[in-house]
This record gives sequence, C-alpha cells and structure tokens, in this order.
Amino acid sequence: MSEVKKNATPRHSFAQRLFLLLGSMDLAITLLLALAIASIIGTVLQQNQPYADYLIRFGPFWFDLFETAGLYDVYSALWFLAILTLLVISTTVCVTRNTPSMLRDMWNLRTHVREKSLKAMHHSAQWTTDMSSAIAASQLQAGFSQLGFRVKQTEKEEGTLVSSMKGGMNRLGYILTHLAIIIICVGGLLDSNLPMKWAEWRGDLKIETRDLPANKVAQESRLKAGSHAFRGSVQIPEGRSANVAFVAMRDGYLVQELPFTLEVEEFRVEHYATGQPKSFETDLIVHDEDLAEPLTTTISVNHPLIHKGYAIYQSSFGDGGSLLHLEAWPLDKRAGQKPVKFDGVVFENQQMTWGDQSLRLEVTSFRPFNINPDPTEEEPDKIRNFGPSFGYKLRSPTGEALEYENYMLPIVRGGRSFYLSGVRSSPAEEFQYLHIPLDRAGALTEFDGFLKRLRDRAIVEQVAAEMAQETLAQMASKEQRLQDSLEETLKTLIAMFLKGGFVEVGQFIENELPEAQRQTLGQAYLSMLREMLARVYFFNLDPTKQIEEAELIFLQDASDAIGSLSRYESPVYLRLTHYEHVEASGLQIARSPGKTTVYIGCALLIIGVFLLFYLPQRRFWTLLKPKGDKTEVILAGMSNRNPREFDQFFEQISQQLQSKERNSE
Repeated sequence: MSEVKKNATPRHSFAQRLFLLLGSMDLAITLLLALAIASIIGTVLQQNQPYADYLIRFGPFWFDLFETAGLYDVYSALWFLAILTLLVISTTVCVTRNTPSMLRDMWNLRTHVREKSLKAMHHSAQWTTDMSSAIAASQLQAGFSQLGFRVKQTEKEEGTLVSSMKGGMNRLGYILTHLAIIIICVGGLLDSNLPMKWAEWRGDLKIETRDLPANKVAQESRLKAGSHAFRGSVQIPEGRSANVAFVAMRDGYLVQELPFTLEVEEFRVEHYATGQPKSFETDLIVHDEDLAEPLTTTISVNHPLIHKGYAIYQSSFGDGGSLLHLEAWPLDKRAGQKPVKFDGVVFENQQMTWGDQSLRLEVTSFRPFNINPDPTEEEPDKIRNFGPSFGYKLRSPTGEALEYENYMLPIVRGGRSFYLSGVRSSPAEEFQYLHIPLDRAGALTEFDGFLKRLRDRAIVEQVAAEMAQETLAQMASKEQRLQDSLEETLKTLIAMFLKGGFVEVGQFIENELPEAQRQTLGQAYLSMLREMLARVYFFNLDPTKQIEEAELIFLQDASDAIGSLSRYESPVYLRLTHYEHVEASGLQIARSPGKTTVYIGCALLIIGVFLLFYLPQRRFWTLLKPKGDKTEVILAGMSNRNPREFDQFFEQISQQLQSKERNSE
C-alpha cells in the first residue's frame, strides 16, 4: 500500500479556484489597467460624434475597425461594461475574503510574539534598569498610553510583555477604498446605457438614422420617461417648446420623452468686441402637470436646473429658423435679367426652377457673426468680424448637391469691394471662394451687364468681326477667308473662356497647338482673348470718353470671377439682402441615477485614502525579564508605512522610555 504524503498541497475544486482567482490582486490590477487604457482612449478620441465625421477623419478601413471595437462610445461599449462588472465582482470577492482578518488586525495587539522574534526585528533595542519588572511595566504602559497607544500587559514564561498599537484604523482604510471602488463602479453601471443595449439586442429598440421631425419618429425608436440613465440634447427656438430630447447612438439617435415640457421664453447672448460669444443664458419655463403653476427660471453655463432628477444644462446656441430675404442673380444665359427676390427659412427646403434646371434649395445655417483671421503687413495676427453669412445646398434631382457659404457684406481687398461666396462638394473639402467685384455704386450691375454681353452671341459676333477687320487692315490684307477664320477663332476663345476660364484656354493651347508654335501662338491667343474681353466690356462706349484705371482693374476682377464660374457650378448667385434672426437655445438634458452612488463612493475613497496614507499603523512590544535585582528591557517596533520616518520615531520612543526610567531611579 502506498504511503500518503502528509505535507501534500490540498487540491481545490473548480469553484474554489475561481473564487481565489476573482479575489486575486493580479486580476484586479489587470482590470484597473484595462479601464485606465479605455479611459485614455475615451479622452483622446472625442466620443459620440456623427459617424460621418469619423469616416472623413479616419477613412473607411479604420472607421469600420474602430466602430467594431466600439471606440466611438467607449463608456457604453459592451466590453467596457463587462470589465466594469468583472471589477465589481473581483473587488467584492477581495473584500469578502480579507475584511474579517483586517477587522481582527485592527484590534489585535499580537501578544503571542516571542523574545527571539523581538530581537530579530529591524527596529529593536535593549537596556537594563534597576526597577522591578512590575514597576517598569506600569511606567511603560502609562508612557505608551500618553502617546495615544492602546496597551496591554501579558505575563509570559520569560517575563512581562507590554504590547501597544496605534493607528489600527489604518486597516479600515483598505476596506473603505475597496468598498469605494465597488460603489463607484456600481454607480457607473447605473449610469450606463446597458438597458438600452439589452432592449436593442432583444429587438424592442431600433436606432433611427433618418433625419425626421421628433413627431415622425417611430415608437421603436423612442424611449419612455423612466428611471434609466441618458444624456441627450435639444435645440429650442425662442418662443417654442419641446418635451423630448435626442440621444446620440452610434450612427443615429433615439428620441427620449420627458415628463415635462420646456419652453424657451428668451435667449440672450453677450459678445466680446470682436464678436465672439462671451456668455449666454436662457429664460426657461417648465410646464409640469405635477406643479401648481409653471416653473420659471434662468439657466446659464455651469448653472443648470435640476427638476425631478433631470439636469438641464445650457450647452450651446444656434439658429432657430431665421427668415432670410434673398436675391437670385443669374449667372447662366439668363444673365442680365432682373434678380428674383424670395424668402428662405433656415432648416427648410424649397424647390427652385431655374430655366430648364430643377434644383432643391436647402438652407442649412445662418451666422450673424464670422470671426476670421484678416492678417495685414502691419497686423499679421489681426482678426475681425466679416459679418453675417448663410449656408445652403443646391441639390439636383439625382441627389447630388454642392454646398455654398455666402457672406452678406462685401469684403475689401486692395481698396476694391467683393461679394464672397464659397463652394465645396463635400464636408471633407475646404471652401473655394468666388470673389464677385462690385462697381462704384457698390452693386452687381456692372458685373451682371458684362456677363450678359459675354453670353450675348450677337454682341460677341459683332465685336469679333470688328476686331478681325481692324487686324487685317493693319496687315493690309482683304482676304475674306482669313477674316472668317480669325472671327471664328475669336468667338471660340470667348466660348472656351465661358466654359472654363483662362484654364480652359490654357489647356487648349497645351493640347491642340503644335509644339513648335505653342509659345508664339499661345501668347497671341491670350492677347486676343484679353482684347476681346475688353471690347465686350466697353461695348457701345463713347469713343471720346477717357478710360480710367479703376475701370481696367474692375475688368480684370470681373474677368477672373467669370472665368471661375465653371467651378462654382451654380446657375445663380444668392445674395442676402436682410434677415430676421431667430435664435435657439441648445440644451443638454441628463438623468444620472447613479450620481449619488458615485458621490458616496468618492467620499469613502477620500476617507479610505486618508486613513491609508496619513494614519500609519505602528506597533511596539516591550519584554521585561527579571535579572536578579534588575530588569532587562527588550523593545521592538514596526510600522506598515514610511519606514524611514519610523526609524526616527522608534529612536525617539526608545530614548524617551530610557530617560523616564533613569529619572524614576
């Protein structure tokens, strides 16, 4: 029969091993490190932004990878919540395992130490006194008591042991810090969107991705007012109200219903001298059936309203549907016609028929102030207010759209005034600006007339014929074929210019002319084009009138603008004449049922850390051994914090005790 090894390590069951693993320090540190890394990601990468912004920023490959990993909403990702839950379980197991022993250690004076152990301690001292062991023990007990130690005498075989301890509450710090971690994590779970994810997983909740009014959103994309946590936002124009908030979720949103209605009575914003916003606040009226009368209050940044557990913050402001009075100046073959006046409302769409084109006008924004850099040689860091601007899109029947940004007030460059209009095909691009020059009267009349004459076939043919005749007369040639060819070339140059500006003409010279003659003929073509543009601009001008330099500069600016119209790709220029501004207050509405829980956890964490670091546990043992008519004293001590500081403290205690005994003798 085989012998059973008496010292064999006992084998634990799977449940016991799992319990030990969950309560291990290694697992807790690993989980805390994972949460720290996740928090860094959530801080560096801006959370809960529109998915289109992430796609533009990272590109399709990294966008899909980050979206799969849940990095756009780290704190609500399933893996983050799983780590948080596992940390709660691990810390709970750790507290359950260690709390009883720590509570015992808080009161246990450890009276079972032996002489050999005391002498082996790092902090140890020995001396001999003429007092009896009983008197010495009494004095030692009194001395330690005066220093705030709990003291106990124990009679042992080798003598009398005086055990003392101070700072036993230090162990309570361990318990409180671990409890605080549990409570804070539980509060975080209470404030998570885990119930939403569960409802979405079951199919009871569906994220809405379409741009719909709140009352058109289906029930499966709406959240009833309840005790769950959420953080949403809503923009309410002045004089209007809302009883819902929009909760951003991945690539869409959910509509959160509120148990009350918020009405914006008035919104106020103060600006610095530069036009930048200084402060803003909202006069808010809360309509609630549970209130005897509506609640009227004013909220501002960092001064929210708390009502029924809902925190209502002043977070932003924007346009609330301003009324814009516009003029549509034609840029195509209808140039020269009287501009069409009409009204547009921000965030509203309207169909616009322009000749044979049917376009949808989508007014997307309005800004009364535009603070942009305007550097000069004297002031390279100068910024100024460029005045009101509005943004819009012109969408074709196929769904393609170009985005425009037009400024209401002209800008001045080199003493000349221009209307500024930016265009881009996608939000990923920067605006490319068209500068439309204004005439001496500060109007578009001269520019519009020049564009009309360039698009008038009869005028272009007449100017081309006159220029061809004058050119042949200078060459002393009357050959009709040469004159017809020259006229056709001049008309072709104007047609190419209207199609793509000087760039189009340059490409024609580069691609169509023989390389040997490209330099000579190219310069000639450009000279003829500029001459044609000048003749068309000054068409029907009194020959006796002196041409001023300002008119030549305007001709150059107008030619540059017309040459850029092909890239502008709009049949009209929309000019903002005046507006009726309506402001909207941007409110953030949040409900955090775990907030109080987190506050309690933070308070416990502060107390626990204070006990851990500022209340060290210090123990002293004094063994008194009778040696004839004398007594041998063995003093030993230990501390769980600041060993270097304890070195000095132990030396000080040792000297004080020896000094008292000598004085007593």
